[in-house]
Amino acid sequence: MEKEVFDYSKYTDSVHRMGRIGLSIGAVMLLSAPFLFAYFLDAEIEWNGFLSAIWSVLIVYVPSCIVEYLIYVPLLGPGASYLSFITGNITNLKLPCAANAREIAQAEVGSKENEIISTLSVATSSLVTMVVIFIGVLLLIPLTPVLENPVLRPAFDNVLPALFGALGYQYFRKSLRLTVLPLSFMTLICIIVPSLMNQTSIMIIACGALSIGLSWILWKKHILK
Repeated sequence: MEKEVFDYSKYTDSVHRMGRIGLSIGAVMLLSAPFLFAYFLDAEIEWNGFLSAIWSVLIVYVPSCIVEYLIYVPLLGPGASYLSFITGNITNLKLPCAANAREIAQAEVGSKENEIISTLSVATSSLVTMVVIFIGVLLLIPLTPVLENPVLRPAFDNVLPALFGALGYQYFRKSLRLTVLPLSFMTLICIIVPSLMNQTSIMIIACGALSIGLSWILWKKHILK
């Protein structure tokens, strides 16, 4: 029997088709939820307040969406990107999982292998996340005394900083020349203006622009390969 050859073009076509369908269904469900609640609860929508709230959200999230698209899609590939934008938690879950899987498989960013591996890793991460959340909801009440224990509370408050620090160091140590200036700049800005620590979208744009500009200068000077 002749062995079937994997057709990568057909695979990417199916990924884009299913991804667009999934994103469209997700967008319709998210946007229709408030109207469905209003309909079933017989509540009247105050359109002036609704449009004002939508406009204030769009000002922040439209630039963020554009930046995240330009940053994440080249790293993840189409399949993993569709899954990530539907399920969320890209920065703290999906992207680290994909990056770790890529390093284990020794795949290059932008390669066919990387796109398939990223898709599998993000899909696995999404399934594991749903299982963990389901178990966490079931155990929320029994574990409440443990989670609110004043002795353990500082450890729980520092889980995310510890996680991001460990993940970030893996990338920082690969090119210290490229890392020192953006990291120092962002740290200084957050110390001077602490409120910016909650403005992740704005900080990503600033740090991304600085990193790209610095990497281009180092590359032109043949310092960075």
